[in-house]
Amino acid sequence: MNTVNPEALWNKPFILCLLNNLFLFIFYFAQTTILPIYILNELGGSLAQAGLAMTLFMVSAIAVRPFSGLIIEKLGTKKTLYISETLFCLFSLTYVLADNLSVLMIIRFLHGIWFSVLTTVTVPIANEFIPSKRKGEGMGYFLMSVNLGIVLGPLIGLTFIQSMSYTAVAAILAAFVVLGFIFCFLIPLPSYQKPEPAVQKRSLNVHDFIEFKALPVALMAMLISFCYASIMSFIATFAESKHMLAYASMFFVVFAISMMSLRPITGKIYDRKGPNAVVYPALFLFAVGLAVLAFIDSVAGFMFAAVLIGMGFGSAQPCLQTISIQRSPKNRIGYATSTYFTFYDLGIAIGSIVLGMLITHTSYTAAYLLCAVLVLISLIYYKFMVSQKQHHAE
Repeated sequence: MNTVNPEALWNKPFILCLLNNLFLFIFYFAQTTILPIYILNELGGSLAQAGLAMTLFMVSAIAVRPFSGLIIEKLGTKKTLYISETLFCLFSLTYVLADNLSVLMIIRFLHGIWFSVLTTVTVPIANEFIPSKRKGEGMGYFLMSVNLGIVLGPLIGLTFIQSMSYTAVAAILAAFVVLGFIFCFLIPLPSYQKPEPAVQKRSLNVHDFIEFKALPVALMAMLISFCYASIMSFIATFAESKHMLAYASMFFVVFAISMMSLRPITGKIYDRKGPNAVVYPALFLFAVGLAVLAFIDSVAGFMFAAVLIGMGFGSAQPCLQTISIQRSPKNRIGYATSTYFTFYDLGIAIGSIVLGMLITHTSYTAAYLLCAVLVLISLIYYKFMVSQKQHHAE
């Protein structure tokens, strides 16, 4: 499968993987950002129902995620990619029909299933085209396509939703997924080789759902993603509450610039000095950014928080996923990715519900302060449960 020059990172298959992933996450994060506005303003729903739309997607994704590694093993990466990409694309088109809450909730639940499988299989595929000595840098760039989706998705969604109907915006976003659909078929993948009969007939066990070597990092990712749910699910409504909705898209632009300014550096630091040199300062900046967000009343403060969160979360998340992959055997990368994203998705789902309730009954300030404290606690967890085990593994 690996046709990569030992030193060439920016090879054609890797670039195709990046583009496919980028368009997928542009769609996902754009919908995540504009759906609460659509539900509140056009469908007459509540903030709780907006949170439910986020959560239903994550519930189905979480339910399927533990099976994703097994699906990849049984079908092979090529067939899994083609099936999941096709169905994800088809469901992306159905948002133009979501003219009431019931239809929208059904679409969100079913769509989450194929998002789960697709985002699991793309990681081991991309990993195959990254040179062995540049895994930290390469996976950092691959996951930057996710971070760019975090930025470009909301930017595109919020820009269009202010002057266009939701149906029109949904059609534009679906077009991005169709582009990714085309790119996925250009990635050179081998035909599937059937496992040995003994492997096919063995009984299922817990190792078919969880890669235990990736579990400590996955648990930490759940805590971090819980905190990031405060940004992903509620930054638009937060900005609206501060009469700064017009600047919500700019928040993501600043977030992107801050993230990308460090990405070429953090990947190389990871490869040369190890993950500790990236994780500790990154999570500290993320915590400070959330604390700043809790107290801002000006556009300048809003943008400053975006800088800190972009540098912090944008550096830490790909670093943690790379750790989970590198700790796992090569033939278990699909399982490691499945384990990591299962807990990451769980954090987003729980965060969307819990923080939505907390904001409803207290304030955005309380929610962002809680998240800042939790990120600092995650540093302690990292020191004793991830960093030390990383040291012993070496």
